[in-house]
Amino acid sequence: MEVSMQQIKQDLQEILEDILERSGIQKGEIFIVGLSSSEVIGGVIGKNSSREVGQVIISLIHEELKKRGIYLGVQGCEHLNRAILVERELAEKKDLEIVSVVPSLHAGGSGQVAAWELMTDAVEVEHIVAKAGIDIGDTSIGMHIKHVQIPLRSIKRTLGYAHVTALTSRPKKIGGERAVYEWVSENENK
Repeated sequence: MEVSMQQIKQDLQEILEDILERSGIQKGEIFIVGLSSSEVIGGVIGKNSSREVGQVIISLIHEELKKRGIYLGVQGCEHLNRAILVERELAEKKDLEIVSVVPSLHAGGSGQVAAWELMTDAVEVEHIVAKAGIDIGDTSIGMHIKHVQIPLRSIKRTLGYAHVTALTSRPKKIGGERAVYEWVSENENK
């Protein structure tokens, strides 16, 4: 059974709005996308890459994040050690180490290729720490999300045939038995 590009767009818009709202991501923060276009069309991750699927998905996400002032990072496949494609502006602002590689359909993947074509001045970085992200097709984005990670279950659990998960994050709670995690004025304790 073939996957409709129109249905992918419609489902992705619903999933993305849900995840962005519930993640608490704000303007100026980073959102990671992991994408297996192979899984979206019912294939095996890394074996059936679809340039068209990558373009449809990444262009919709790119447009939505741009409207909100959120930075996009697109994770590559294991052939690029899961490097992240970002705008040079972000890499320089966050002092991220740029690495020398250009994505291709079978080394980086369809998502990175689509992002490379959409971004103004795309570069690859080896490591990044993002506020939240979406994983379309079980690509393992967790290595790029801040600690402590919080799983988000989307209102739709699949995009095409791909399993969809998402992560957001919160600051670590530190301290011992006397630690308090919400402000209470001294007067309220009396």
